[in-house]
Amino acid sequence: MNNKFTRTLGMLVMAGSLLSLASSCTKDLDQLPDYSANAEVVYRDPAQIQQVLARLYATFAISGQTGPAGLPDITGIDEGFSNYLRQYWQLQEITTDEAVLGWNDGNLPSVNTLQWNADNEFVRATYDRIYYEIALCNEFIRQTSDAKLSDRGISGAEAGNVRTYRAEARLLRALCYWHAIDLFGGGPFATEEAAIGTYPTYKTRAEIFSYVDTELKALDTEGLLLAPRSVYARADKGVLWTLMTKLYLNAQVYTGTERYTDAITYANKVLQAGYTLSPSYANLFLADNNKTAARNEIILPITFDGTRTKTYGGMTFLVHAAVGRAVTPVSAGINGGWSGTRAKQNLPSLFTSATDTRRNLFFTTAQNPNVDTLTAFSSGTLVTKYRNVTSTGVAGSDTEGNFPDTDFPMFRLPDVQLMYAEAVLRGGAGGSNSQALTYVNAVRARSSATPLTTLTLNDILDERGRELFWEGHRRTDLIRFGKYTTGYNWPFKGGVRAGRDVETTRVLFPLPNTDIVANPNLAGRQNPGY
Repeated sequence: MNNKFTRTLGMLVMAGSLLSLASSCTKDLDQLPDYSANAEVVYRDPAQIQQVLARLYATFAISGQTGPAGLPDITGIDEGFSNYLRQYWQLQEITTDEAVLGWNDGNLPSVNTLQWNADNEFVRATYDRIYYEIALCNEFIRQTSDAKLSDRGISGAEAGNVRTYRAEARLLRALCYWHAIDLFGGGPFATEEAAIGTYPTYKTRAEIFSYVDTELKALDTEGLLLAPRSVYARADKGVLWTLMTKLYLNAQVYTGTERYTDAITYANKVLQAGYTLSPSYANLFLADNNKTAARNEIILPITFDGTRTKTYGGMTFLVHAAVGRAVTPVSAGINGGWSGTRAKQNLPSLFTSATDTRRNLFFTTAQNPNVDTLTAFSSGTLVTKYRNVTSTGVAGSDTEGNFPDTDFPMFRLPDVQLMYAEAVLRGGAGGSNSQALTYVNAVRARSSATPLTTLTLNDILDERGRELFWEGHRRTDLIRFGKYTTGYNWPFKGGVRAGRDVETTRVLFPLPNTDIVANPNLAGRQNPGY
């Protein structure tokens, strides 16, 4: 099917047919079928089932059925803007002290300034993307139950493989529900058990948290997921444990009850799973990061290929939007810059160690280091973190220079090391202060930053900013540390150049009015302040 969804109502309960099999997949699951068939045909063939699984992964990277534009998955916004990774990155980064996106498209300026409302198309696109992926996962899970496999004559090793695929789909769905919890709090909820054609129920933030918690624990116990690092870019046990660490580290925010000991428990599983730091920080964000030592550090990449994943979102956006003025397209391995994203001055100011090589990814030539004008690309430090060149300086595979090969590292090892340290400092059991300091200094040593002799929670927040900047973590981190809405400001926060405190309700985005109108179960359920 080539369905387009504009409301969560359709996304959650009407994906009753075959998922579209068009477009690209992860680099380990690249298969491009040239047909469209119904579920009874496709789900009788394990090879085609694998292709549908590949589409679940690809939905984080691509924006539609053809690529790069022309048949979008969701409507109501330009297809390039609608991309999952692009929208998630924007809400996590340009609403913070790390990044600014100076374009005047639609209501984008209100996202930069924390002045969005329930009709903001960029907030709505993020919401729709999350629930679109949940719907696709629900349908895949529905069609791959043991009963369905038996009815369709799939058994033995083939059935075992499909059960692993099904576990991966459940993990991807849990990841999306975590994004929903983090960004929107409560919201519509459905699983594969929901009856087709019914309205999704509303669940609170705590209720969806409880579901995700239970589902992740079940996946851990069932043992169907691949072992960590078995196949690059698959949702394996390492991804599961990292997501559990994130869920528990933020539990105090989500539910009012801390779970720091649980965060340490699952961080330890990741830290003992064989991941290793890449010798080069810069190589983590280049076009061959799926082949160099970077792949041993990346836990969950969103994969891109310049000839197979053609989109104006994702890494195409992250590479092109940061290029302009003195940062040349050829240095980034592309054919032209979009002159959009820059760093607010708060970010470079974190780098207090003169020897810290992560500073080398900031470009200040002819730039005003302070963001004095949102729309001026000359206003703010340029960032050369993501590039479409390999570690040996070769441009990516797209000979026209449009679409990058660079994978996006959604989860990687230093994030877990820093989460472990934070959970220890917040009082969780099962770790030690000395080990926490060791992990933090290992992250710093890779970039030649001066080692710390003591460790405070503020050190953790600052180190997360230095190590993980522009990787989609900052909004969640600032909220967890109580610095998002009040007491700490950055340029144009609240719509004024110096920045100001904003309403505490800004820690959540609103449920889009389009969905509240479409689903009577959401009536009266809008988040406070909207």
